[in-house]
Amino acid sequence: MTQSTPQRVVRRGRVFPEIQWTEERKAQEKARRQAFSERCWAIFERLKPEILDKYYGWYIAIEPDSGDYFIDQDQEVASKMAREKYPHVIHHIYGINETGISGRI
Repeated sequence: MTQSTPQRVVRRGRVFPEIQWTEERKAQEKARRQAFSERCWAIFERLKPEILDKYYGWYIAIEPDSGDYFIDQDQEVASKMAREKYPHVIHHIYGINETGISGRI
């Protein structure tokens, strides 16, 4: 007796092959993200001397267009506060420490 094997189409490659960014578009997106990060970092550096001693180890969510920031002990709560006030705007999270890194290895 012979066994039949199921016929299955194996798809390899991009999930959305119709979306192909040019090198120019990739460079534009990278520059946009870099500019956003630099605007957020400037606000964090300006605030760091004021908040470093009082909130060391906490998290800060920064919305760069308005300059508003939200501080909490929990990263998710700080992010939620930023999303509640600015629901359709991207914000950046920093850890309040010397480096601004908010994650752990």
